[in-house]
Amino acid sequence: MKTDEPTITGYDRRMYAIMNRREGAPLHATAARRKTVVVTHMVLTAAGIACWLYSVLGDERWATFGMLGILLPWCVATGVINGATRGLLELRARALDERQRAEKNRVAARAQYVMMWLLLAATVCTGLAGFAGVDIEGLIFPVLFSVFVVHWLMPLWLAGLMADDDLPDGNPSDQALPREV
Repeated sequence: MKTDEPTITGYDRRMYAIMNRREGAPLHATAARRKTVVVTHMVLTAAGIACWLYSVLGDERWATFGMLGILLPWCVATGVINGATRGLLELRARALDERQRAEKNRVAARAQYVMMWLLLAATVCTGLAGFAGVDIEGLIFPVLFSVFVVHWLMPLWLAGLMADDDLPDGNPSDQALPREV
């Protein structure tokens, strides 16, 4: 007999347990702290992109070491955002309940909307640079790579910004708490 119920694997249970650990909760307990972590992650990502592009295109050795120095804080910030969202984007759909799947779809839709405008801005800016006499052939790869990385991370950033606060006892609320403005 076949059931429609998805099978939760040991991997799913381990990932759920990792994403719902509470040791890092003070780092993302409030909207202000989550915003700080997301902005920090964005800055570290931009620095990582710049270092990688300098090491590949500029053949600068210092950039490789800069990229290695950025990696650990970037990973920590990623973990804090994943903890704030309780692994919303990292867990498989079968490990999420209906509310979480709806939230994941909402985040994906908003990320697609934001990326549409970002791609338009990148296209217009690159085109204007070409009209201004800048050699855009040298800009195409860095711009495309940067937009690719932002496209990859945009759902994580938005999920971190959209996450709700925890209750004072540390348990997630079934009802959303008022967000800080």
